[in-house]
Amino acid sequence: MIVSEADFERCMDEVLSAPAVAGDGVLGPDSVMWRVHREAALFLGAGRALLLQLAHPWVAAGIAEQSKVFADPLGRFHRTFGIVYTMVFGTRAQAVAVARRLYRRHAAVDGVMPETVGPFAAGSRFLANDVDALRWVHATLVETAMMSYGLLCPPLTAAEREQYWSEATRFARLFGIPQEVLPPDWDAFKAYTADMMDSETLTVGPAARDIAQRIFSGEATWIGPPRWFTALTAEMLPERLQLAFELPYGMRERRSAARARVWLPRAYGLLPNRLRTVGPYQEALARIRGDDCPLFTRLLNHAWIGQSRMPAASTDRNGSPRRAHS
Repeated sequence: MIVSEADFERCMDEVLSAPAVAGDGVLGPDSVMWRVHREAALFLGAGRALLLQLAHPWVAAGIAEQSKVFADPLGRFHRTFGIVYTMVFGTRAQAVAVARRLYRRHAAVDGVMPETVGPFAAGSRFLANDVDALRWVHATLVETAMMSYGLLCPPLTAAEREQYWSEATRFARLFGIPQEVLPPDWDAFKAYTADMMDSETLTVGPAARDIAQRIFSGEATWIGPPRWFTALTAEMLPERLQLAFELPYGMRERRSAARARVWLPRAYGLLPNRLRTVGPYQEALARIRGDDCPLFTRLLNHAWIGQSRMPAASTDRNGSPRRAHS
């Protein structure tokens, strides 16, 4: 099922008509999602989320067609984090604006599979705005965020996990994903991801393997990730995907990952909050206080999203300014 523009705009109307929260965001400072996504610790899962997305042949084919991925890898990092953080920490108007830009970008990804990968035959059509593909990308972001948070922060309670999932379903509207295709609770969500991990839908083809190799070797990003990061990434993947992506995970990598799980929480706990929490979160707190975005936060934003502030809200599909309902 493809998310049509009308379907997508219905989701945007749901976001914009939701009851107001502090800071006029999709979610507010009392949400579990804010507590989780404010942590810089979530960067630890960036490699896992990327590989799980690449394991879906449609996603890999779409990324492989975009030459800018390798021409400007830092720019892609900034765009991805800029979109996600604006959805979480921006105002509803800002979140909807970046969601619309993402929808239009996805709408342009419409091609044919160059070769057969898993259940997807050569010559078959792939579309980025397919509901099943969007649901999987959303799932990789949600599950990986929880795993990364748990590596360095106290684990959430069962009730907090349920609240997080409830908030994540609101977050899903910004991708155009309707409520009815999402699992009803956290346990059902985990069952969905487990089924996907075992299914042939996730099949690592040559394009996915090549992209992963170029990123993890440093060829695409000028400098490769440290060994402990690659080892943790491998550790967080199912064994069959470790092997399919040809990620090294022998005794040396296992020891490296084990050591990282010891020293990372200690080092992370010594960081001041203004380094532990990401710039867009700090910008959102300033907005709630009625303050301008502080200079240090603007500098931090450059590191996380490539610009000093989250993207400004824009006009609606008819060209008129659009504000959230109160």
